[in-house]
Amino acid sequence: MWERFSFYGMQGILIFYLYYSATQGGLGLSEAAATSIVGAYGGLVYLSAILGAWVSDRLFGAEHTLLGAAVLIMCGHISLAVVPGFLGVGIGLVCIAFGSGTLKATTSSVLGDMYEPDDTRRDAGFSIYYMGVNLGALIGPLLTGLLWKMQGFHWGFGLAALGMAAGLVQYLILRRSTIGSAGHEVTNPLPTNQRVRYAGVAIAVVVVVAALSLLGVITAERLAAIVVVLTLLAAVALFTLMLRSRKIDEIERGRVVSFIPMFIASAAFWSLFQQQFTVVSVYADQRLDRTFFGWTMPPSWVQSINPIFIIIFAGVFAAMWQRMGPRQPTSPWKFAIGTMVMGVAFLLFIPYAGGGANSTPLLWLVLILFLFTMAELFLSPVGQSLSTKLAPRAFHTQMIALFFLSVAVGSAAAGWLARFYDPNNEVPYFLFLGGTSIVIGIVIAVMNRWITRKMAGIH
Repeated sequence: MWERFSFYGMQGILIFYLYYSATQGGLGLSEAAATSIVGAYGGLVYLSAILGAWVSDRLFGAEHTLLGAAVLIMCGHISLAVVPGFLGVGIGLVCIAFGSGTLKATTSSVLGDMYEPDDTRRDAGFSIYYMGVNLGALIGPLLTGLLWKMQGFHWGFGLAALGMAAGLVQYLILRRSTIGSAGHEVTNPLPTNQRVRYAGVAIAVVVVVAALSLLGVITAERLAAIVVVLTLLAAVALFTLMLRSRKIDEIERGRVVSFIPMFIASAAFWSLFQQQFTVVSVYADQRLDRTFFGWTMPPSWVQSINPIFIIIFAGVFAAMWQRMGPRQPTSPWKFAIGTMVMGVAFLLFIPYAGGGANSTPLLWLVLILFLFTMAELFLSPVGQSLSTKLAPRAFHTQMIALFFLSVAVGSAAAGWLARFYDPNNEVPYFLFLGGTSIVIGIVIAVMNRWITRKMAGIH
């Protein structure tokens, strides 16, 4: 909960910090540059899941890697709070992105280890977990947004740092009695003689990125597109690595193949859903009627609407899957429904397209974000659960990282797509993205039988 408090609390005010003017306490970037940075950061969070998964599977095990990631996240929030200007943003976002990505992969791995593969309570367990972390996602933007309006951006970032510190202390005190030995195994240990080589590769990557940034090749406006390309390459490489590995058998190989269309559907879904932090945030700031009896609600509070619905309905979905047991829809059907509902949500922006300031009623955006939540509950906890069930033993956490790579593609694409959003001509933007998402959902539904056969007994 506390990690989500800090993560969403910071992200709730990040885009405004980037594009608000200096007189408003911000950095004064263009909206295109701000949305690109936010999209790239979101993509980097989930792209980092592959690195965290590799470290978990090959070096330290999921639980110990999780602990190190939590410390890195806290350092990132402290940087945003105390280091001014772009230096604080650079250090802070890199630390939080790598830490959060690693934490996401390892927490799902540890939770998956607490259930047997054929345990029908697994999807329900992930839904309850999803509800718990969204308590933090609800409170974070509310408190950091309020503190931002009262004291300034850096106070909001500081509150996020305190939230992460509280979560770290709580975890250290309770971890033995809650998770026991789950996540302690290093499933595919890296030979000692190869560690120097991999360390050299990591240093070389850092040097290349720094050089490209200094030469102007990597710019704020290009960041989201760069992360999309890197993430797609990483996904192709990881799929290829697993499919060609001699450490998996034919059944495991078929299950990996079954995840490919699900990966595509997930990426499409997240490219729309993550626009809560790009286009929808700007929309809430400039177009939404947020005034109540003379008081104007901070635009960052809009990002707490989705967690409210998650808290209310995650338990409902968990109970529904638990009650239905083996009669519940297959995972491909859940993915199809989630993707189609997400498309419908985007189409609902069209009735108020072309309006000016305060033209969109708050309740209409609440309805749209309600559909965001319904789509998310069909796809996100199910996707995390499915990746643990389809995972080959030698690539346990790295299979979970593949699901997060789909989120990385979508998150970065949400920043890249924002450049095509035109407030003066909104209909084509929302119509194309909403319609495309619906079509992808229909394709997954048609492929349900083929995907289910490849899953070889996994429901």
